[in-house]
Amino acid sequence: MPSLRFPFSFSQPANTRFPSGATIACSVAVSAAVGAGISAGISISQNSNSSLHNALNSFISNFSRSSPLWGSLSLSDGPNAVVTESKTGVSFPAVLKDSQGLLGIGLRRKAVFGLKNIDVYAFGVYADDNEIKSFVSEKYGTLSTSELKNKDITQDLMESDISVTVRLQIVYGKLSIRSVRNAFEDSVGNRLKKFGGSDNKELLQKFTSQFRDEYKIPRGSIIDLSKEKGYVLRTAIDGKEIGSVESQLLCRSILDLYIGDDPFDSKAKEDIDLKLVSTITK
Repeated sequence: MPSLRFPFSFSQPANTRFPSGATIACSVAVSAAVGAGISAGISISQNSNSSLHNALNSFISNFSRSSPLWGSLSLSDGPNAVVTESKTGVSFPAVLKDSQGLLGIGLRRKAVFGLKNIDVYAFGVYADDNEIKSFVSEKYGTLSTSELKNKDITQDLMESDISVTVRLQIVYGKLSIRSVRNAFEDSVGNRLKKFGGSDNKELLQKFTSQFRDEYKIPRGSIIDLSKEKGYVLRTAIDGKEIGSVESQLLCRSILDLYIGDDPFDSKAKEDIDLKLVSTITK
């Protein structure tokens, strides 16, 4: 195997995750509050009493694509709610940094030599709960549900100054920090050209140079890419900040990888769209 860059450098497979009809599983204990669903193909771990458990099971049995479970996930689910990506078993907190609610989760996969798909990392996209509700309501509040479905709300979200975090949880055990750096040089570099109209090599270097060889990212490591107020992109590995860059162009380029026109996981992008629409229609 010549380089661990390969999980990122080949063309990605289309829509290989989450078959239709995937199940949602709920684990129930005796005390605390009920958890909430997040989409077909993921499972939820949350404490609940038996009556709430039965009600939730009844609701899940009536689940359909036109009535997504995303609307039930909010700050009211409590700080201990956990959402699990079913294929990898990776769990994400429903709330991050006390105020950012989970919009959706996805899986970054790569085809190796056209023979095998590798799960590189699972990811979760978060946005400030109050900011996102205010933003969507003000901009789209007068539109009907059918009109909302024709809007690409995530495009406006990428350009806004709303606080957004993309959390990456490493699944592929042989991934090196160098391969992550090289992957971002390719993917983010292409987006910078797409949105900036030039190479923007200096800006790209400011971002990728944060991923220094001294950092280790074994399976289970967490990389947070956080867009903060003022278009500051702050990067952390396992809770330790490794750098920040102030650039609206860079923030948009990063988010475009996950919720843009050609995202790493198109199913996750669709689910995030539904979640955003539900903030108005629920």
